[in-house]
Amino acid sequence: MRRSLKRLTILSLPFALSGCVTFGENFEPGLGFDYVANRSGETIGKDTVWIQNTAQAAVVNQRVSQLLASRYVSADSAVQIALLNNKGLQAAYAEIGLSVTELWQESLLENPSLSVGYMGIGAARTIEGFIASNIIALMTRDRRLDVAEVRVMQAKLRAVERTLSLATQTRQAWVEAVAAWESVGYLNRAKTAADAAAELAAELGRTGAIPRPEQAREQAFYAEITGQVAEARLSARLAKERLIRLMGVWGRSLDFEVPNALPDLPGSLRNQNSIEAQALQNRVDLQVAKLELDALARSYGLTQATRYVSDLELAAGLELEQEIEEEEDGGETESNKLSGAVEVSFQIPIFDSGQARLRRAEFAYLRAANLLAEKGINIRSEARSAHQAYRSTHEIARHYRSSVIPLSRIINEEAVLTYNAMLTSPFNLLADARGAINSNILFLNAKRSFWLADAGLTAAIYGGGGAAEAGGEVEMAESGGAEH
Repeated sequence: MRRSLKRLTILSLPFALSGCVTFGENFEPGLGFDYVANRSGETIGKDTVWIQNTAQAAVVNQRVSQLLASRYVSADSAVQIALLNNKGLQAAYAEIGLSVTELWQESLLENPSLSVGYMGIGAARTIEGFIASNIIALMTRDRRLDVAEVRVMQAKLRAVERTLSLATQTRQAWVEAVAAWESVGYLNRAKTAADAAAELAAELGRTGAIPRPEQAREQAFYAEITGQVAEARLSARLAKERLIRLMGVWGRSLDFEVPNALPDLPGSLRNQNSIEAQALQNRVDLQVAKLELDALARSYGLTQATRYVSDLELAAGLELEQEIEEEEDGGETESNKLSGAVEVSFQIPIFDSGQARLRRAEFAYLRAANLLAEKGINIRSEARSAHQAYRSTHEIARHYRSSVIPLSRIINEEAVLTYNAMLTSPFNLLADARGAINSNILFLNAKRSFWLADAGLTAAIYGGGGAAEAGGEVEMAESGGAEH
């Protein structure tokens, strides 16, 4: 028995038609990551790498150590460390390799199946062999490759979106941590003033100079501010831990510190004209949704192509029939007959005509189309909200800096003068000092809200996982910090 030459010709046909995608034996899983690195770098101005071996890991660790060498870690350094060191981001990058290997798999022809049979009935013996291949898989190969190519592009864009999201989260976590540490300075000053007031009230109370209710009021304020400082220290430590998790550092790398104060407000705001158009043009998640619609449209064509026949196999081979006849003199005569054979096997569409699969593809496409339209509407709104938050928080923080803080300073200076002239009581002086501390805390919260909104604006334009709305919240409640 030998393989059919006709079958070998059929097997060579797909190679003659496969000009769409080719992969060599030395397949590189990092195919396509340059797109991710370039697009992310253009947006946030930071480097990102996909670590796939120990040599690359050593280079990254050395660079992270250099970024952590200084005592204080800036926002840009924190973002860069996170993009190099976050393991969740590395896991997201592996999705690119998975999608490319799926494309590689689709580019390969299906292995043929070999069947060999032997039958022997009496003096007749038959040996047959067939090599079969799925014809439908060959006919739909180009369409399956088209779908796989779209999935690869989706994986790249999702990796870009994950990179931008991590950068936004890290920057906002840095702002939260620094604001928490900055709060401790104001709260500690308030605690010092409350401590002095409580001691003075106790001394004057022993002499009968002030009534007991006034003495208790000062002591209660000191007790309250002491509790607030303890809460602020805890909040600050937790804020730094969240930053640590995003940066992906541990062990000796935890010795870094964040600055004691947030940057001052910028003198001018970023010019963001046509904010909606920019978001619609640049949002990565919108581009992913468009590709999803494209992939479903191509899959729909594939479903139509295989609606009635989804499994069609063509087999070709040789059949050797051996027959032995006995002669009258007791001898035997052996005759061999070699003939070609062709078989076709397919499912009979009696119960399943493919209508259900066709309708399922239609509904999946309809769902994706509506989700895309919804995302476009939401992105417009998110861009407007982020821009409004960006400008409004800047105006509010600037109002505190230019109006509230100077007035509070004047009140405090005048209180010192009147106290030195013995025109006012020390408790009025301490009350004015506490008021100045509260004004500074309000300014700090306003400044914090602005820098969160600044990071949220970038996320609203380019994508970053809902960070735009998080940065748009203006929180003016009193908060605290801690020493670090």
